[in-house]
Amino acid sequence: MATGLIALLDDIAALARAAAASVDDVAGMAAKASAKAAGVVIDDAAVTPQYVAGLSPARELPIIWKIARNSLLNKLLIILPVALLLAEFLPMLLPPLLMLGGAYLCFEGAEKLIEKFWGGHGSENESATANRDEKSIVSAATRTDIILSAEIMVISMNEVLDQAFLARLAIMVVVAIMMTAVVYGAVGILVKLDDVGLAMSTSSRAPRAKFGHGLMNVMPHVFDVIAWVGTIAMLWVGGHLWLVNLAELGVTAPYEFVHHLEEFGAAVPGIGAVLGWLINTACSFLLGLVLGSVIVGVLHLLPFGKSAKHEAADGH
Repeated sequence: MATGLIALLDDIAALARAAAASVDDVAGMAAKASAKAAGVVIDDAAVTPQYVAGLSPARELPIIWKIARNSLLNKLLIILPVALLLAEFLPMLLPPLLMLGGAYLCFEGAEKLIEKFWGGHGSENESATANRDEKSIVSAATRTDIILSAEIMVISMNEVLDQAFLARLAIMVVVAIMMTAVVYGAVGILVKLDDVGLAMSTSSRAPRAKFGHGLMNVMPHVFDVIAWVGTIAMLWVGGHLWLVNLAELGVTAPYEFVHHLEEFGAAVPGIGAVLGWLINTACSFLLGLVLGSVIVGVLHLLPFGKSAKHEAADGH
C-alpha cells in the first residue's frame, strides 16, 4: 500500500514537472515570437498616449484601461481565430498578409515623417482629442489598435508555424496577453509621470520639488523621442516584412543583396554582429521609407485619397 502511494506521488511529481516544463516552453516560445513584433509594439506604445493628450488626469487611466480591454478582446476573439485558421489551412496567405500589413506600416511611418518635415496638424489633433467624448476617443484608438494588434499577432504567428495546433494556440494567447499588458502598462506609466512630477513639485523638500519640476519638463521631450522611435520602427518593421516575405514568395534579389551587405559588416572584427544588424536595419528602414513614400504619393494623387483627407480634416 505504501509502495503504491509512493509510486502514485512519483507519477504526480513527474506530471507536475512535465506541466511546468510545458509552461516554460510556452512562455519561452511566446517571448521569442513576440520579439519579432517589437517594432510594432514600440509604435503602439508611441501612438496611444496621443489619444489622451489634453485630457484631465482623472480621465487618462480609465480611457487607457478601456482601450487596453478592447485591444485584448480584439486579439483573442477576432485576430487570433482568423490567424489560427489561416496558419492551419492557408499558410501560403501569411506572407502576402504580412506584406500588406508591412505596406500599411510603411505608409503610416512615411506619412508621419512627411508631416513632421513639411507641416502637420499635431496641435489641431490634440485640441480635437480634448473636445471629444470618452466613447469616441476609445473608438478611434481601438480602430488604430486593431491594425497594430493584427500585425503583432500575425508576425508572432509566423514564428510558431512549426508548433502543434494546441501549443500554437497557447503561445499566441500568452503573446496576446503579454503584449497588451506591456504596451498599455507602459502607456499608463508614461501618461502619469507628469502628474507624479506635478505632485512632487509642490513638496516642501527642495530636492523632491526640484526633481518634480525636472520630471514635468522632461516628459514632453520623452514623448517626442517615443514618437520618433515609433515612426522609425514602423518603417524598419514594414521594410523588413517586405524583404523577408518577398523572398518567401520567390523574389529573392532584394533580400540576398541586403544579406550580402550584412555579411560584409558582420566580418568586421569586434563590432561585426552589431554592424551587421545595423546594416540590415538601415536597409529595411530605407526600403520602408521608399515604399511608404510611394504609397503616400499615390494616395494623395488619387481622387479617393484626397477625399479621405478632406473627410478626416472635417471630422477633426
